[in-house]
Amino acid sequence: MLILHAATPDDYHAALRAHPVLLVDFHKDDCPGCRMLDMALASVADTPRADGVVLLKVKLETIGEVFFRSLGLRQTPTLLVARDGHEVARMAGYQSPRQIGDALAAAMTP
Repeated sequence: MLILHAATPDDYHAALRAHPVLLVDFHKDDCPGCRMLDMALASVADTPRADGVVLLKVKLETIGEVFFRSLGLRQTPTLLVARDGHEVARMAGYQSPRQIGDALAAAMTP
């Protein structure tokens, strides 16, 4: 799984347009659930379910709360799965490797 970082809203939108299947991890530094989710994402990254998926890390402190709220996000961590530039799943809070893998598999199914 390729890992990218978005520092600006333009970075986020460019990644959304450029990658057919995008897993977006909205996180912040002082979030225990975000650190746990990092471990779950690392576990999923080396599985066949992650083939062709790009992980975009978006840090709240960097991108800004205004942008965060403009997407309707209310908490960290939040994962968003996008296919062909459109959101197909949103998962707030910690997600297990299985839950993440299932969401990716669903996004890959036409």
